[in-house]
Amino acid sequence: MIKPIRRHAALTTILAALALALGANAPAHAKDPKEIVIGTSAGPYADQIKLGIKPLLEKKGYKVRLVEFNDYIQPNFALAEGSLDANVFQHIVYLNKFATENKLPITELVKVPTAPIAIYSKRHKTLADVKEGTTVALPNDPTNQARALVLLDQLGWIKLRDKYDPVRASERDIAANLKKIKLIPLEAAQLPRSLQDTDYSFVNGNYALASGLKLKDALKTEKISDNYVNLVAVRTADKDKPFAKDIAAAYRSREFLDITNKHFADYSRTDYQLALAKEVAAKPTK
Repeated sequence: MIKPIRRHAALTTILAALALALGANAPAHAKDPKEIVIGTSAGPYADQIKLGIKPLLEKKGYKVRLVEFNDYIQPNFALAEGSLDANVFQHIVYLNKFATENKLPITELVKVPTAPIAIYSKRHKTLADVKEGTTVALPNDPTNQARALVLLDQLGWIKLRDKYDPVRASERDIAANLKKIKLIPLEAAQLPRSLQDTDYSFVNGNYALASGLKLKDALKTEKISDNYVNLVAVRTADKDKPFAKDIAAAYRSREFLDITNKHFADYSRTDYQLALAKEVAAKPTK
């Protein structure tokens, strides 16, 4: 993810550009009340909406418009401002930090199946090739960098200090560089391209899939924690509105579970999907 910016003059520029991109010159309240505008990053979370969520909402009479972003800053400002009704691209750690720092009244609605962060290589077929001077690219934003550092600690490539916070771990928490690797922090969107120049790269699931990488080709995948499961966010005032409840119901449905099993088999499923899958499996077949 990209580090959040403060809410100042830059916000005016962002929203002005966004209004043009969305065709949103009219006030948000003037749009069709049965239209839901959802913002997301290009790749798997957009695909989840297109394949599973949009058809279910359309059956309920909604018009669904999807807006894809290439950064992690605009979608939250657009949601708070009213150009979007919901967005899908972030986990709770990022949402809470961004909303607090920028004083945005947005909140979690429902979690979604998530592609985990993983380590890839185009130079090596195994992690055993690591040696002194091995180059390792990792996200430069705090929340995703922490995930990569924890995984490096688990691999035994680095040693994090005692009692480190796994959610806030940073390079300052590295007590020892056991394999003497060279860490290269980069913006998340640049990590797939970094595979041409580095020995190994940590790549966020959405960017990996959008760039053509396959989750099954990762050399090591994190065991994703609840902190990093992606979610649908809405304005806090909208959380109990019918459209928000219908979005949540679509994600929690048997139909979307089937879409997940068919098209997103390597993703980390949500607790409600795991429970639903058990319920389905326990039912006797006719």
